[in-house]
Amino acid sequence: MGQDVCSPLSVVLAFLFGHTLSSRPLLRSGLALGAALRLVPGAMNAGLVNAVFWVGMSISLVAAFFAAYPVNRYLLARGRGHALRHEQHGGSGPVIGARRFIPVLPTSALAAAIAAFVVGGFVVAVADGLASPMAPPAHTTTSTR
Repeated sequence: MGQDVCSPLSVVLAFLFGHTLSSRPLLRSGLALGAALRLVPGAMNAGLVNAVFWVGMSISLVAAFFAAYPVNRYLLARGRGHALRHEQHGGSGPVIGARRFIPVLPTSALAAAIAAFVVGGFVVAVADGLASPMAPPAHTTTSTR
């Protein structure tokens, strides 16, 4: 498959599997298909200052790593990986333009930077939640007995 076919296909498959994996537990709990499909996209309303977003981000990054790693090993072992194809796209020449400002990091440093970013976001979300406690719901009434 050419790269022009793989990119749209990967986006379609990402949405398909994302919706399937996130709506399956809702369907198992007895929620109707239409209600589950409307509910799942609403989960993305969790903002950056929300611990749920950062926990979900952590889980998705780990899942993506374990899903992509065996595929990439398979492709690289057969000389078909993306990194091996850079030479065909002019990636082996001197780095020019804005690309020269992008640091080349070892994998361990990149993993540590990503982990620090996710943990930092989670800490900020928790701190924001502690700093601004939620007000009681408006529909609650107090008893005067």
